[in-house]
Amino acid sequence: MTPDRNELSSIKTKVVYGLGSVAFGIKDNGFNIILLLFYNQVIGLPAYLVSGAIAMVLVVEGILDPIIGQVSDNFRSRWGRRHPFMYASALPVALSYLMLWNPPEMSQSATLAYLVCVALVVRTFISFYEIPSAALVPELTDDYDKRTSFLAFRSCFAWYGGLTMSFLSFRVFLVPDAEHPVGQLNEAGYHLYGMTAAAIMFVVIMVSALGTHKFIPLFRQPVKRELTLKQYGDELLTTLKNRSFLIVMASSMLAYISMGLTHGLWVYFMSYFWELSNVGMSMMTLSWFVAVFAAFFLAPRVSHWIGKRNGVMVLYPLGFAITTLPLVLRLVGLFPDNGSDAMLPLLLIFTGAGAILTSASWILTPSMLADVVEESELKTGRRSEGVFFAGSAFLQKSMSGMGVFVSGLILTLVGFPQGAKPGLVDPEVLRNLTLVFVILVSLLHLGAVLIIRSYKITRASHAENVRRLAARAALTGGRNAAAGDENAPAAAPANTRVEPT
Repeated sequence: MTPDRNELSSIKTKVVYGLGSVAFGIKDNGFNIILLLFYNQVIGLPAYLVSGAIAMVLVVEGILDPIIGQVSDNFRSRWGRRHPFMYASALPVALSYLMLWNPPEMSQSATLAYLVCVALVVRTFISFYEIPSAALVPELTDDYDKRTSFLAFRSCFAWYGGLTMSFLSFRVFLVPDAEHPVGQLNEAGYHLYGMTAAAIMFVVIMVSALGTHKFIPLFRQPVKRELTLKQYGDELLTTLKNRSFLIVMASSMLAYISMGLTHGLWVYFMSYFWELSNVGMSMMTLSWFVAVFAAFFLAPRVSHWIGKRNGVMVLYPLGFAITTLPLVLRLVGLFPDNGSDAMLPLLLIFTGAGAILTSASWILTPSMLADVVEESELKTGRRSEGVFFAGSAFLQKSMSGMGVFVSGLILTLVGFPQGAKPGLVDPEVLRNLTLVFVILVSLLHLGAVLIIRSYKITRASHAENVRRLAARAALTGGRNAAAGDENAPAAAPANTRVEPT
């Protein structure tokens, strides 16, 4: 039985759809926040080797992402284009993520090889879920603002998945014991974290895939075509040359490097610069819980008030400025000392306020990308949701990986000690670390904002693109063409299903 199309935009559908991104959030948080610390400070690999391994994995995986997107765009099955990949990802993701946090005792070179291989499996199979799932947004709705709403749910679940595991890490898993007075260095806690995270990732992927399965008859099926490998490659390159897509990608490239750099050094700043205990770090995580919840409501409203591009241009740099202000104030002696009554509350306020704005901007960016789909379809005649979101995934992974790699280089450059104890690191080392970080991420944020100014798709131009596609569908045989009403919703052409505008 064909499902009710009105269910597509229901709250229940948005919740079930967004739930699967918990797996992506857990993976992202683990890779960006604690993986470098685990393999460097706990397992004992040099920071530059760990960060280099992570960066290499992300670049290799990022090259695979557009291929996954292109294949899913053209895949035909009784379960549609996307769901077979989503189902296939669940078990491999869970098993490989469990292995990542349980390396056997080996030599340094063998441990490094283990890290590279297992990390690549984790991230490749999470792409099997994430890219097809993200590509469903333009099919779930073609409305300019509803897309932001869908992606707000998606982003919210991804953030909450990662933040929940981060909170549990510092309050439940990575806790001090007799042998490990610093909880972040407790190896047993990482093993327990891996088991818990793997189980959750498997469940949420399956629930989201099963929950959206009934809508498969409403989604598009590609026309059956016999293409050579060269033709697939030519189509992929043609699609990726879209100007609006390239603008979003160029801006995102700088933003993702900044994000990877920030995440890669976050735990170092929390542990050694601010000297927070595991309790204090869990409270910092809680501030992000509040921030993401606020951003969930803020992003759609900003999209409605001033548009997606303008929203990103305002929210992104302002959020960064507020978040990094405590570091600058500490360097000039205007922030309370570590351990004082005022330090942690003020840090929570600055971090939470900045996180609200930053999180909202990260919701608007993929929503801008969703609007490129119709613009591209007008030019190429193909729906390429998978390719566009895969291109975004490629940049996010490779450039955030580059940020993590740069984190390791910076730690080496400033002479950050291995096996360091909070409170015993040379203040000059911490000062240099902070200066390099603030200057570098400031330049990256400025570049990202200047580039995104060139993005031209607005609510009005997007509506015109949707209207023109509907008119084209009508002219190719839709029932509305006979009536001569170009503004009326078009009947779906063969092998496609289009949501009425």
